[in-house]
Amino acid sequence: MKKVINVGLLGMGTVGTGVVKLLTANSHNYEQKVGAEIKIKTVLVRNPDKVRAIASEAKITTDIQDIIGDPDIDIVIEVMGGESPAKDYQLAALKAGKHVVTANKDVMSKYGRELFAAAEESSVDLMFEASVGGGIPIIRPLKQCLAANNITEVMGIINGTTNFMLTKMTLEGVDYNSVLAEAQRLGYAEADPTADVAGFDAARKIAILASIAFGSRVTVDNVHVEGITGITPEDICYAGELGYIIKLLAIAKDSENGIDVRVHPTLIPIDHPLASVNNEFNAIFVRGDAVGETMFYGRGAGELPTASAVVADVIDVARDIHHGVSSRILCTCFENRPFCPIENTQNSYYIRILVDDQPGALAAIAGAFGLQGVSLHSVIQKSQIGRFAELVLITYDVNHLNIEHAIDTLKGMTVVNQINSVIRVVKE
Repeated sequence: MKKVINVGLLGMGTVGTGVVKLLTANSHNYEQKVGAEIKIKTVLVRNPDKVRAIASEAKITTDIQDIIGDPDIDIVIEVMGGESPAKDYQLAALKAGKHVVTANKDVMSKYGRELFAAAEESSVDLMFEASVGGGIPIIRPLKQCLAANNITEVMGIINGTTNFMLTKMTLEGVDYNSVLAEAQRLGYAEADPTADVAGFDAARKIAILASIAFGSRVTVDNVHVEGITGITPEDICYAGELGYIIKLLAIAKDSENGIDVRVHPTLIPIDHPLASVNNEFNAIFVRGDAVGETMFYGRGAGELPTASAVVADVIDVARDIHHGVSSRILCTCFENRPFCPIENTQNSYYIRILVDDQPGALAAIAGAFGLQGVSLHSVIQKSQIGRFAELVLITYDVNHLNIEHAIDTLKGMTVVNQINSVIRVVKE
């Protein structure tokens, strides 16, 4: 049994700094849990001059071979972010027989199959709890704690930036541009916020969760993605009047038409468990045939929450090393299942349109929906804008393709001035 388990750390940004803090501050506790000391031996950085405080005995390097080529390093922690060179470094570490712990959603959502194959070939562990949900435990629960279940749905708020923005818009009535500027000022949003506000960050995360939940490889390219850039204070206000709140949801369902994976704004009932998840917090709702409904809640990002998940994986791997075992939980994506096209997905829809305020307009609109097989649950006139009436319509469940056809029909009608919003609705 090894008395010291050496770690190579790739990256000393926000998460890397948190990892160092935890491994330093709680080293005695971790040694008690593992049975061996966990020691950071070498740290790879881009610029040594910018390295923050770190254990004095650790070596700082800019050469990846100082870690990959060191036979004394047992675990490589990758917290660099981005696809390149992080993916190549992970692959090289696995092929060199080193266990890998990563927080990299970009790499895992795109190259997970290749990396797991390399880990299996080398009989080492590949752990990635921190790639989804920051400090929220969700990867291990899906792989282990809920392994007895047939998972039918995973749905969650898994991007803290957009949840912060939508919370501010809901509680304070501010518009999108104003709340984005505030999110950037507070550090919740990047200078280029596209990955968050366009839904791509959430898409990468739900691809990872869907792969585990349904046992079939799902990549980010399989995820239908819509962001929050079109959400307005009016939509949020009207949703509230109807008993809903708007959230950016990542959804993965085991449907009869295949795996249904998407990210988009959604109206959810105010009494739904996800409706009360506010600000930068994340929550993931899981439905299984045996356990029923469960929800995992906590901080979805940040230095120490994310580092918590990383170090927990390191402890798990260190236990394996100490007891001479590895590869206990390999890739669980055994099947090659079809995907449900977005056209075949079913939802209720909230639609906000501006129409001529004249006799027969409402009947013409209802007729257009009816011709496309769309049944209207309710139609409410919200305001008068000049010679136009603003209508809010809620449909019954309908195929997305029917909604697309109905919207195309409305665009060609002379009584319709503008289609402002089309947002899905979760009724339960």
